[in-house]
Amino acid sequence: MQVKVNLDKDKSYIVYIDELSKIHFDTKVVVLTNETIAKLHLNSFLEKIQAKEVFVISIKDGEEYKNLQTIEEILNQMFTYKLDRKSLLISFGGGVISDMGGFVASIYQRGIEFINVPTTFLACVDASVGGKTGVNNKFGKNLIGSFHQPKAVYCQSEYLKTLSSRELAAGMAEFIKMAVIFDDKILDFIEQINENDFLNANLEDEKLAKIIKESITLKAKIVSQDEKENGLRMLLNYGHTFAHVIENQTNYKQYLHGEAVAIGMHMANTLALNLKMLSKQEYQRIKSILNKFNLPTFYKIANIQEFYEAFFLDKKTHHQKINFILPCGLGQACIKNDIDKSDIFETLKAFS
Repeated sequence: MQVKVNLDKDKSYIVYIDELSKIHFDTKVVVLTNETIAKLHLNSFLEKIQAKEVFVISIKDGEEYKNLQTIEEILNQMFTYKLDRKSLLISFGGGVISDMGGFVASIYQRGIEFINVPTTFLACVDASVGGKTGVNNKFGKNLIGSFHQPKAVYCQSEYLKTLSSRELAAGMAEFIKMAVIFDDKILDFIEQINENDFLNANLEDEKLAKIIKESITLKAKIVSQDEKENGLRMLLNYGHTFAHVIENQTNYKQYLHGEAVAIGMHMANTLALNLKMLSKQEYQRIKSILNKFNLPTFYKIANIQEFYEAFFLDKKTHHQKINFILPCGLGQACIKNDIDKSDIFETLKAFS
């Protein structure tokens, strides 16, 4: 299976689903991965690569290492290997590796090509496609980064079979997010997925590949229309305004990204319900789908004022106005930047 991401200026690329056999490169290649993935899949993956030279950089596993210090460590190793501007980087891992690999590739000698080979469901459906790269700092998530599109993406069902149910559910949160705001027919598709087989990694490769293709096709359609998040693509941040605050407040250790997004979606839905943009039935349907995949929907806010102030560090905030992406019915969303502080606080109080 293949999905094409159509972009301007020769930046288009193909997402290959279960089509990774041998990849040939007439240059030096560096594979960026982490300790966990290296133990599980690195040896078999390296057998698929043919290149002039192949180097491996393995970093510690976890969102807490997604920072500039790790970026510098990666860059230093790349310079040690004498990689040049024709060299290529392969991000082999989950969303953290995809984001960091793309960012490193965008700044190494002013930019080299890279390929994404995601090993988590979340990375397949979200981080590996679209060219958004970056790292976190103490002020928030992905506040330092760049747009740098991959040369290609390879999604393999086999890599997802070693994931925990929690990691699989975290990826499903991003798929649910896209369905809620862009295509309610895909919500029907998601509701028909056998959650027990999916969460226990028991789905047949063909069925899993279909789920991956459905999600990537939707993501590719959005990215093709709005590469650098100037309009339509901003809607993909549904749930993220809340989620990024949650991740930052918990030091990126308590929740997987998809779990934080699930909570953020429910918070956004609560705000939309209070503003009468979402019906009670629609609100409950989304929550039921999140519950179906054992995703969390509640976070206890310790200090409402601090949580509110953290919104202003978000990339989507402009001129001291918070841009909330909210569903207005199923299959559509809108950007609201004129919500009264009292309405926001009313929603936050429901989680305090």
